[in-house]
Amino acid sequence: MEVNQEIQTNLTGHTIIVTGGTRGIGLGIVRVLARAGAQLMVTGRKPARLEQVAEELTQAGVPHRIMQADVARSESSQAVVEATLEAFGKIDGLVANAQSFRPVTKLEDVTEADFDLVLETGPKGTLWLMQAVLPQMRNQGRGRIVTFGSSMGNTGVAGYGPYSAAKEAVRSLTRTAAREWGRYGITVNCVCPASVAHRMPVAEEGSDRAKAFAEMYADHPLGRDGNPEEDIAPAVTFLLSDASQYLTGQTFMVDGGGTMRA
Repeated sequence: MEVNQEIQTNLTGHTIIVTGGTRGIGLGIVRVLARAGAQLMVTGRKPARLEQVAEELTQAGVPHRIMQADVARSESSQAVVEATLEAFGKIDGLVANAQSFRPVTKLEDVTEADFDLVLETGPKGTLWLMQAVLPQMRNQGRGRIVTFGSSMGNTGVAGYGPYSAAKEAVRSLTRTAAREWGRYGITVNCVCPASVAHRMPVAEEGSDRAKAFAEMYADHPLGRDGNPEEDIAPAVTFLLSDASQYLTGQTFMVDGGGTMRA
């Protein structure tokens, strides 16, 4: 390779599945991947939000499909893959972003239903998606999978026990998939983002949660929350591109240095 060869981060013609792509981080990723030239399968739970994304992508001239899906169900993930292959004929990347969330709860008060929800939509849901895309990626001899963890798994933030445990399980699955599937040309990496402002409704300003949010970023190296489109999505785009071909099994803390406070 020539020293001055251009780093390839363009995704023109690449087919990428983005789960949970209708709001927050997922929507930011969809928008940046669209600008990078990708053709997209966007999944979500709410039809109205999916239609809004479809309208935006249509106006931008981006080849895409939308699909209502439940990541907790393996048959739903398989149906998404089948629909993607029918529409585009291949799958180059998977962004396993979707994850259900429970309100902040002390560990002593966590119920079985609380834990089941985050496990089914987190590590189990991520595994079903990875299994579903594996045959196509293996046949192609190339694939990029990006999973999502959380810095809370490292720092043990109070009130987030089940969610943190689920995210740590996702990171573990990421490493195992990277080791087992690397020989097929598939890379698997995990992103731990800091971008939560979209979950903080304006109506909650002045609440205990809003105060905790402000205190958290008062001691943050960059002093602000991550923007889904400007801060998180570019890192994901890089991991989906050929520029990241020698990176696998890694966790990327896309949090503005926030974990340095731990």
